[in-house]
Amino acid sequence: MDNPLDLSGKVAIVTGGGRGVGRGISERFLGAGAQVIICGRKAPEALPEASGRQAHFVEADVRDVEQISNVVAFAREQGGRLDVLVNNAGGSPVADAATASPRFSESIIRLNMIAPMNFAQQANAVMQEQNDGGCIINIASVSAIRPSPGTAAYGAAKAGLLSLTQTLAVEWAPKVRVNAITAGMIRTELAHLHYGDEAGIASVGATVPLGRMGEPSDVGNVCLFLASSLASYVSGASILMHGGGERPAFLDAAKNTKP
Repeated sequence: MDNPLDLSGKVAIVTGGGRGVGRGISERFLGAGAQVIICGRKAPEALPEASGRQAHFVEADVRDVEQISNVVAFAREQGGRLDVLVNNAGGSPVADAATASPRFSESIIRLNMIAPMNFAQQANAVMQEQNDGGCIINIASVSAIRPSPGTAAYGAAKAGLLSLTQTLAVEWAPKVRVNAITAGMIRTELAHLHYGDEAGIASVGATVPLGRMGEPSDVGNVCLFLASSLASYVSGASILMHGGGERPAFLDAAKNTKP
């Protein structure tokens, strides 16, 4: 029986695929047999690799439409097709909504919502020409579905990305499936910037019902499912991947009021 998670012969683009969550996705796709093209503003120190395969790197700022075109063209040159796009590049520094400049907010929305939309549009143009179409996966965040203090523009952009996912799934069907992953706290090489030292990271992980923060490989596993034939009837969906969510604050507050 064929392995439905085998991506041999498939060509995938992972934006921001050289580190963090993107690297976890890239390595999972490589391990499944796919040819993987990653892009970013600068090359990683080491390219993602797995099962004897190594990712290709294209220098590109996803906020620039012409540079997006270069990445898509490179993928077609290398593999003759494009089967999967993972819109992973994104993020935001902390900024108070009351004092953040309009230029700052616009740049965050451009990176986290407009860039994925532009990349998806160009990927769709290729996929629609293929007999078996393709799939697009948008990496969103729980910041899209709960308050996002300190990263208001980021949360708003990710909420827009979820709406975009649903709309594109309707417009581009049946050839192209479009889904999102709404990720919770993921431990990457930059985790210390948000959560502190190892003790701080462990303390934060302990607040998650499953007892730990997510790993980039966890996101990679869900992406592999969405890119595979197992998800052939999944489109317009957002998979909530947050380890069970956050413990309601009122539970602890109620305990503190007891005599």
